[in-house]
Amino acid sequence: MLLTTDLSAETPLSRWSSTWRYLLAAVVGLLAWAISTGENMSVSTAPEEVLGGLITLDLLLGVMTVCLLGLRRRYPVAVACLTIAATSVSAASIGAATIAVISMATWRRRAWVVIAGVVTLGALGLSMVYNRTAFPGMPDDGYVTVVTLLISVMHYVACVATGYYIGTRRELVSSLREQVATAERERELATERSRDAERTRIAREMHDVLAHRISLVALHAGALAYRDDLTRTETRETAQTIQGNAQLALSELRQVLGVLRAGADTESVEGVEPPQPTLAELPALLADAREAGSAVDLDTTGLADEPRPATLSRTSFRIVQEALTNARKHAPGEPVSVRLAGGPGATLEIQVRNPVRTPPNGHRGVGLAGMTERAELAGGELEHGVDPDGNFVVGARLPWPA
Repeated sequence: MLLTTDLSAETPLSRWSSTWRYLLAAVVGLLAWAISTGENMSVSTAPEEVLGGLITLDLLLGVMTVCLLGLRRRYPVAVACLTIAATSVSAASIGAATIAVISMATWRRRAWVVIAGVVTLGALGLSMVYNRTAFPGMPDDGYVTVVTLLISVMHYVACVATGYYIGTRRELVSSLREQVATAERERELATERSRDAERTRIAREMHDVLAHRISLVALHAGALAYRDDLTRTETRETAQTIQGNAQLALSELRQVLGVLRAGADTESVEGVEPPQPTLAELPALLADAREAGSAVDLDTTGLADEPRPATLSRTSFRIVQEALTNARKHAPGEPVSVRLAGGPGATLEIQVRNPVRTPPNGHRGVGLAGMTERAELAGGELEHGVDPDGNFVVGARLPWPA
């Protein structure tokens, strides 16, 4: 409907903001009533009883229009038109009409402004007729009439302009609040994404660090469980190996947790945590694998001697470590060959190959998924599968900056 609207579309007013509007309407109305009453009593020749009744009616209409302001947000056009119409016979209604027109104009509806403008012109004409009829003796000067008309039009235009300004400002404030709320939601989403990424990072580091050591512990523990031909010395050495690997697993676990707790303060410029192993620790990794009973062959004839970036070195180490762990779990005792090749300005190629003891079932484990993710994060790619010779091959290509 044209004369009503949704109250929720307006910006809620505080108690003080609503109170001072009522006070302003009442004060302006009283001042206008006092000026009009003084002029009528000094100039008009109407009987005192009639004059007193008209003055009282003026004041009562002013009080009623102030009370109507409580509905100006629910029925903006209706309240504005009623208060404007009341000004034709009541000077005390000018204050309420001013507030009602400003409130209506905050909606910035042209049709509403035109309707209220037409009512204003009609009320102005009716007011001139009413003053000449109800208050005989009032001066009838064309110049005064023109001035009154100009003042009334300027007053209405000023009220409409003020309402448009307030409406625009409210819309701007609402837009800024929405932007702040959107930014806050985006910040919460970014925090949640960072939290999820950190959980993934923790899971990946835990898997890389512990899987290697735990697989060694499981291998040696299995030997103790199924072999009854070991001497006391061999049993003691195997138990010591299990103990040593368990202690190393705990030590590496503490290192990973320390790095994860430290966060960005311990990260280098390239974003690499200093405690994480690189290809410099590859001989120790192969020694652990050989000690566990795996025949591991390392081929680095095609690898350049140039210094390798820390990120590249760390990613390469983790891929080789996980590939050896998978070989030990799925093909224990089978020989494993590791080949590294490449140089700056090209790629670092990693290939880990071992015979397949049982036919693959197509299941892709967490280790392979973690290796693929590491390679992709480094800007490279990783492939895995069984070659025509029956060997399971893990091959990665990582970019090596010049």
